[in-house]
Amino acid sequence: MQLKALGSFTAEETVQLRMPVQRTAGPKGEKPEQSGTSGIPGAAEPADESASAEAASAERIRGGGKAGRSPRSRNRNPRKAPRPSLRSRLAADPRLAPLLGVLAASAARLAPHARRMKPEYPRPGRTDWRRWLPSWRQWLGGTFAGIGLSGFFLVVAYAATDIPDDLNSHATQQDNVYFWADGTPMARTGWVQRQEMPLRDIPEDVRWAVLAAENENFYNDPGISPMGLTRAVLRTFGQGDTQGGSTITQQYVKNAYLNQDQTVRRKFTEAMIALKLDNRMSKEEILESYLNTSWFGRGTYGIQRAAQAYYGKDVSELDAGEAAFLASLLKGAGLYDPTLSSANRDRAVERWTWTLDRMVDIGKLSPAERATYKKFPEPLKSNPLYSTGEQSDYLVELASQYAKKAGKITEKQFDLGGYQIYTTFDKKRENRLTDVVTKARKKALKDDPKTAKAVHYGAASVAADGRILAVYGGPDHRKQGYNESNATTVPAGTAFTPFVYAAGLQHGVRTTRDGERTPVTGESLYNGDHDVPVTTPEGPYWDRSGRKVAAGNDGEKSYGQISLRRAMALSVNTPFMQLGMDTGLDKVRATAVASGLLPSSIGARVPALSMGSSTPSAIRMAGGYSTFAAAGEHTEPYSVHRVTRNGAKIPLDLPEPRRAVRAEVAEEVSSALTESFRTAHPDGAPATAKVAGKPGTTEKDTAAWYVGTHESVSTAIVVYRIDLTESLEPLPLEGLAGTADDSVPYGIWSGALGLSG
Repeated sequence: MQLKALGSFTAEETVQLRMPVQRTAGPKGEKPEQSGTSGIPGAAEPADESASAEAASAERIRGGGKAGRSPRSRNRNPRKAPRPSLRSRLAADPRLAPLLGVLAASAARLAPHARRMKPEYPRPGRTDWRRWLPSWRQWLGGTFAGIGLSGFFLVVAYAATDIPDDLNSHATQQDNVYFWADGTPMARTGWVQRQEMPLRDIPEDVRWAVLAAENENFYNDPGISPMGLTRAVLRTFGQGDTQGGSTITQQYVKNAYLNQDQTVRRKFTEAMIALKLDNRMSKEEILESYLNTSWFGRGTYGIQRAAQAYYGKDVSELDAGEAAFLASLLKGAGLYDPTLSSANRDRAVERWTWTLDRMVDIGKLSPAERATYKKFPEPLKSNPLYSTGEQSDYLVELASQYAKKAGKITEKQFDLGGYQIYTTFDKKRENRLTDVVTKARKKALKDDPKTAKAVHYGAASVAADGRILAVYGGPDHRKQGYNESNATTVPAGTAFTPFVYAAGLQHGVRTTRDGERTPVTGESLYNGDHDVPVTTPEGPYWDRSGRKVAAGNDGEKSYGQISLRRAMALSVNTPFMQLGMDTGLDKVRATAVASGLLPSSIGARVPALSMGSSTPSAIRMAGGYSTFAAAGEHTEPYSVHRVTRNGAKIPLDLPEPRRAVRAEVAEEVSSALTESFRTAHPDGAPATAKVAGKPGTTEKDTAAWYVGTHESVSTAIVVYRIDLTESLEPLPLEGLAGTADDSVPYGIWSGALGLSG
């Protein structure tokens, strides 16, 4: 059927409608009849050509009247078949069919109950306020829903919470502890008093005292206490804090990773990290970390420092009674340190008793053992680690510098702490030296306050093997960080002459330009007169101002021809100035450096070098004289012999002895110094004592020395004046060093060594 186009259609455009084929069932065995394209009964069936034409006409209409489009252009945006629904795809999977069947059956059974639990507000059939009251089914459904949502929330929170990579600074930082030569504590440094101890070094009684007081179920809990958390949350909302309810794991998390804020958020984060940590670390690792990071009061972190601060002993030496008291401090040292108040003591005793009883209840202390702890173990009145004293600050400074250098420890590593520095300092010698210098200082201030205000006393004792046994650095390190024992500011004066003597004995002398070197002995004679010109192979030595250089003796005394040994005994200076020239000032310098003086402190190579123009420190002068006591072998002075970090030994580059002069040379110098001491102080020491020493004076009276050896320990004392507020230029002593018969340096030296006279 064809219809004439309406409206906008052109005359040439027609619309052909194709009616669906109508199939009718014929008699049995016959094919069904098909209606014509118009769908009108009796219409003839169109030919194939007609059908093709009709299809082409319909294609033209769909294509907007554009004939001749290519198949590629016609299929550019083909229509996609609709995607099957998820339900249909699941149903089509034969593997899921049984499961879907079971779920469908279950849903059918639960559907009526779900409809009944669906809240209907206001509830039908109720009146007044009862209309708004949920039924028991609704209450039950809400409860299960809440539990499910809470569980889901906890799972998500657990997965989203990470254990922080960095510990709190106070959880990693430790203090550095310094020990005397006998192993007793000397001082500590660092902002935090903490030293890590392996769990194996902490006694069982100490561990269980802490667990009994804080978390007796530690080895069985998952890292948190649900009841404790609930109690803490209720307290937060009710009273504004979150006290109590924490396991050992939670407390460690708070100490090591979090802050001390008392909020629900912090408490929740603490619980999540504790759960993860409990799965990642063993219980032993957690307990060890907790015991090493907990705060115990008196500036201490960790059970090791607490044992030392309260009982002056290592944790390995604690008994159960002492451990029970330290465990009570975990509740708050400000409330349980008995030295702070009587109320604190009452609380401490009560908590101590309770902790010991709990140890019995959990089977970690027998009743018989418990019966032995009847008296409360009173702690020390103050922390002995804080009592470093003023003088020990100088010792710590020397030791820390040496430990870092010898152990190759960086400043950053050292500041993190945890090091145990075992020094060479002898406590008795140090105390004796400090006392005698302090008395001399007080006397000078009393006799001449104005002049003595700028006086300084440097002192050091060094053993023949290089160990620094004692030093005096100053009156107060907090006011004067300048270390008087290690200062290189004043000349050595005539105390330097033993090195000139050793150089002559070691290398011999040359008195002519091309002549051979000839040996020198203690019996070699030199001119000992005062103001004797110094000569060279070419004649007198002239300084830059055009004047002859001459040597002088103390008191302008002349001695004529005198042996070198006798000149050393009588402190005659002029022979040694000439000996230095004959030996060669380069040889003198090399001998002094080989014996222990620093190259930077050696004076210029002019005749004054032999008279002590060098400026060594008291430590270096003592170390130099110790070379003669050690048969000519020198060992660099050192103040630390062992360093450990949390028990692990740190390798140190300790000095090795090296040959400075021949043994016979050292023996001759020591013999001359012994004669010098006996001549000046015949009653200064017992006749059998091995004592040697020599005074030292300077040309301008800016320093006075006494350096000597007693029983293989060399001690150097120097007195000088410098006004640190003005400059570092030495000032005249103006009588502060005493006289030849009453020498202040010698008085300090003999007093420090415990000698008479």
